[in-house]
Order: sequence, then C-alpha cells, then structure tokens
Amino acid sequence: MGSQGRRADKDADFSAYMAARQPALYRTAYLLAGDHASAEDLLQVAFAKLYLSWDKIRDRGALDGYVRRIMVNENNSLWRRAWKRREHSTDTMPETGTHDTYDDGMGGALWSHVQTLPPKQRAVIVLRYYEQLSEAEIADVLGISVGTVKSQASRALAGLRSRAPSTLHPREHRPHEPGDDS
Repeated sequence: MGSQGRRADKDADFSAYMAARQPALYRTAYLLAGDHASAEDLLQVAFAKLYLSWDKIRDRGALDGYVRRIMVNENNSLWRRAWKRREHSTDTMPETGTHDTYDDGMGGALWSHVQTLPPKQRAVIVLRYYEQLSEAEIADVLGISVGTVKSQASRALAGLRSRAPSTLHPREHRPHEPGDDS
C-alpha cells in the first residue's frame, strides 16, 4: 500500500473516531473552559494535536484519555496567559439567551462555584464528578499521582463547602420531621 493509501486509512480512522467521540469530549471541554466558544477552541486544538500523534498511539482504547489530557493541559496553559485574564468593558450588554439545547451542567447552583476553582482543582472535579472517572484514571489523564488527585479533590471540595451558600448544604436546612431526633 502506498503512502496515499495509508494516509487515506489514517484520515478515515481519525474521522470516524472524531465523529463518534466529539459530543462527549465537547462536554468535557465545556466543563473545563466554561463557555461554548472556548470549549470549541479547546476541542479543536485537542483534535489537531491528536491527529498529529495519531500514528504513534498504539492503544486505541486510550484515545479519550489522551484527548482529555491535551484539553486539561491546554486549558491550564490558557489560564496562565495574562492576556486571557483581562476583562474588557463595553457599553452594550451581551445577549444572555441561548438558542441551543445543550445540557452544559450549569443547571445546578453549585456550578458557579466550581468555575471559581483553580485550574488543577477544577480539572479534578470535572473529571471525577462530571465525567465519572476513577482517581487512577484522573491521575493518568492529568499525569499526576493518585495522592495528588485526592489532595486536589479534597482542597477543591473544602473550598466549595466554604464558599457555597448554606442553602446548598442539605443537612443544615432540611425540615425537621416527626420522629427525627437529629
């Protein structure tokens, strides 16, 4: 088979993977980035980097983890850039309505607090509680130890507990029921 045939096979394999996994990976990108435009950019960069490394990846079952790692690293590098943090004032208010039906995970009041976490803590929380990855899988995706995953999760949860309004603490505001001695 010639080089054109191998490239056509590579392109077909990559396109099939991308088409099958894009919705789920977009959700992860959105939860990491916090808005649709940044999520689209993040996923596009991740797919571009994946394509460049496609021939080197032998374990096709590990592709999602590889893409997640790219997205986390890229998102963290964006957070570090000073220009990304600058706010620009404007005389007009942005539109607040949305025309799509994508469930972005922001329905809960807790999401606004998750967005305030430092990038590493936010990545751990997103991968653990939104993507349902195990601590070992998160450690692999982020390239850190399981102990670091645990400590980052613990710090993130402690920070969320301290900043979240008391209405989000179900044990503190549940109504007293008859026969309940607590």
